[in-house]
Amino acid sequence: MASATWLHTFSLRHALRPRSTFSYAYGSSLRPLGPVHVQAKRGSALKDEDVASSDNLRFEAPLKIVEYPDPVLRAKNKRIDSFDDNLKKLVDEMFDVMYKTDGIGLAAPQVGINVRLMVFNPVGERGEGEEIVLVNPRVNKYSKKVVLFNEACLSFPGIFADVKRPESVKIDAQNIKGAKFSVNLSGLPARVFQHEYDHLQVFCSLVSHSSKITVDSVGCSIL
Repeated sequence: MASATWLHTFSLRHALRPRSTFSYAYGSSLRPLGPVHVQAKRGSALKDEDVASSDNLRFEAPLKIVEYPDPVLRAKNKRIDSFDDNLKKLVDEMFDVMYKTDGIGLAAPQVGINVRLMVFNPVGERGEGEEIVLVNPRVNKYSKKVVLFNEACLSFPGIFADVKRPESVKIDAQNIKGAKFSVNLSGLPARVFQHEYDHLQVFCSLVSHSSKITVDSVGCSIL
């Protein structure tokens, strides 16, 4: 079971400096590509968020990846207001399934829990890099510069797409103890965050062949 490092703003800034080359992905390869296929949507703050109840946070280990077309991927994700041992156990379990499935990021709805929580480790290896936990994240600002990469998703196995996203992003979030902080992410960490944030916003910027998934069928910006 993964044991997460509860990072504060300073350590996040230090650990997530942009790297010159990126070789990790959402269970596959993440690499710069040529022609632009799509511009990823940019999430907006949710209004009148519902607060997650204890039932919403209840889970049984081991967790399993939820795959399309499971309706949980389209359900609203509630704000977490209880920072207890159960939340820590959930985070540990999310890291555990993330590593076992060769991912570098995971949002709570991807394991069947509709709350605003994500975990990621840009290195993608247990015991290496930094394990990041973001509770109730919100986007504060996107960079104007955008970058194209090829993405995949654990909830959409076998689907790969070119997605254009802002190179950096400033976010506001809470840590595992409920403390609020802001952080600037660039490069791969920013990309992973935005990918997982799509799941919390109930849409996916992952682009695929229309013969496999359509916008109407999944409720996402998938083409």
